[in-house]
Amino acid sequence: MKKLKKYTQETAAAMAGMDVKTARKYINSEKLPSDMAAPHVWKTRVDIFAAHWDEIAKMLKASPRLHGKTVLAYLIRKYPDQYQQKHLRTLQRRIRNWRAEEGLLQPVIFRQDIKPGKQSQSDYTCMNALNITINNQTFKHLLFHFMLPYSRWESVYLCFSESFDTLVCGYEKAVWDLGCVAPEHRTDNLTAATQAMGSQREFTDRWQQFMAHYSVTPTTNNPGVSHENGSVEKSHDTLKNAIEQELMLRGSSDFSTQQEYMTFVNNIVAGRNMQRQERLLTEMDYLAELPDKKWHSPIMMRARVSSGSVIQILDVPYTVPSRLIHYTLKVYVYPDEITLFYGNKKLQTMPRVSAKSLAGINYRHIIDSLIRKPAAFANYQYHEALFPRLCFRKAYDALRDGAPANADKEYLKLLQLAKLHSEQEVTDALELLLEEHQLPTSDAVKSLLDIYAKERLQVYIHQPNVAEYDCLLSSTYGKETH
Repeated sequence: MKKLKKYTQETAAAMAGMDVKTARKYINSEKLPSDMAAPHVWKTRVDIFAAHWDEIAKMLKASPRLHGKTVLAYLIRKYPDQYQQKHLRTLQRRIRNWRAEEGLLQPVIFRQDIKPGKQSQSDYTCMNALNITINNQTFKHLLFHFMLPYSRWESVYLCFSESFDTLVCGYEKAVWDLGCVAPEHRTDNLTAATQAMGSQREFTDRWQQFMAHYSVTPTTNNPGVSHENGSVEKSHDTLKNAIEQELMLRGSSDFSTQQEYMTFVNNIVAGRNMQRQERLLTEMDYLAELPDKKWHSPIMMRARVSSGSVIQILDVPYTVPSRLIHYTLKVYVYPDEITLFYGNKKLQTMPRVSAKSLAGINYRHIIDSLIRKPAAFANYQYHEALFPRLCFRKAYDALRDGAPANADKEYLKLLQLAKLHSEQEVTDALELLLEEHQLPTSDAVKSLLDIYAKERLQVYIHQPNVAEYDCLLSSTYGKETH
């Protein structure tokens, strides 16, 4: 069209690289070549599902979430001569096209413009898929996950249930590590924070009192609509992926203690938070100050120590030193620990264990008495609690097979060695003996412990050659002079 302003049709068409008839067609139609192309609406292949598509469509209307694999498996069973597995991609494409025209309407996600300092969110995430083990024993647990949606700053807390205590401890750990609080905190409809009131759920009095202590407004998402708590939900995925990647680098998902595992996790969280400092500094200007003290009210009770040196706290057994037998103690039960008092004297602090657990039975408190009565071990009420690690159980089984008459007494001697020396050293000795298919007697373990002790006492100090320092000084002096 530009050339026509100066040249004839024939010349302009030649200069545009087309036949004059083609040019005349475009000029007369007043359309571009792209506008004159006919849309491709015809099929180039035979539709293999045409004969039964009405049947397939009825199935999709009745069950909109049916997968293409399920439909094809049905067709292969019903019409084995017409359909094969190779038709899956074609069927999936046909179903996708059908859903675009007649499928159900999808829920719309409205992306939010997140404001700094407006809200914090928390939720629990199950960590069992990462197959964490403690001393080669499966460690099933949850992480309470707290985060600020704007800066993505986060904090985690180890727990075993979605209880009010873990909710409070996790939140307090997070805000006191952060040093301030957001004016609003969102959870999902946890039973620890909400209760059914007719057809709705309302916050419990305890959760409202806890939130009021921090001058925070509690909020929750609608039941079954998890994406309303979407920031922390997404952070679950990225956090677990980061932990999984670090476990791969570490080469093992086994840890010696829960504390070692949580140190590993907290180091990962700290590294992630370091990358968020710039946005966190912006958000800190909008956050409120913490109150003067934590909201930390323990359960106070009294409990009497039995003749077995065991104290029952909220139906969970714990051992204490035998000198306290028949004493009535004052007990302060916190969400993660228990403190024992006699009068105003603090006697001991011990970790709180979950219900139906025997982790509160500490062999160190009772082994000296039990070794004087070895016959009591076989039918002891808390027999299974006296195997602190898997290798101790293997050692006991090996003793029962190799020396059944003295198995109980020998095993109790092993526990006493673990108390007197080190549980880790006894573990190493037992693993070595079991690996060598030797009977793990107390004498065999004691001999290995003596070897370890001698090796620790041998200190090798390399005597440096003083002349080497003279050479360094002379070379440095020469460079300075030069």
